[in-house]
Amino acid sequence: MADADDVRRLALALPHVVEIDSDGFDFRVADKGFVWSYPERTPGRPRLIRTDIAVLYVGDEAEKQALLLGEPDLFFTTPSYDGLPLVMLRLAEVKVERLEELVTDAWRMRAPDALVSDLDEAGESSGTDPC
Repeated sequence: MADADDVRRLALALPHVVEIDSDGFDFRVADKGFVWSYPERTPGRPRLIRTDIAVLYVGDEAEKQALLLGEPDLFFTTPSYDGLPLVMLRLAEVKVERLEELVTDAWRMRAPDALVSDLDEAGESSGTDPC
């Protein structure tokens, strides 16, 4: 199963990724977040950064609902994320291969087209499937 170190390794392997200084992990491409630690908020208590849960950018509400309904053991949401294209992922429940797919997909949705093209071309030249 995956953990915060796997998130860090996979995110930093992607082109032009910057890690933002935080109590957990927070990765951006072109100044846009694509995966970060879940900032759990409980009324009356200080915010708790959960490095065992990743917040992933998913693009749109349809993708969000597909993940939440299709894999409820992996994904969840909270009312504070209503209307946002974000899901929370339980890292202890996901295989590293699936995490790589999710992090890469989140990066693709946030990266400028030129960077996505560069990644696709690099994948084609190495004989790997870029998707």
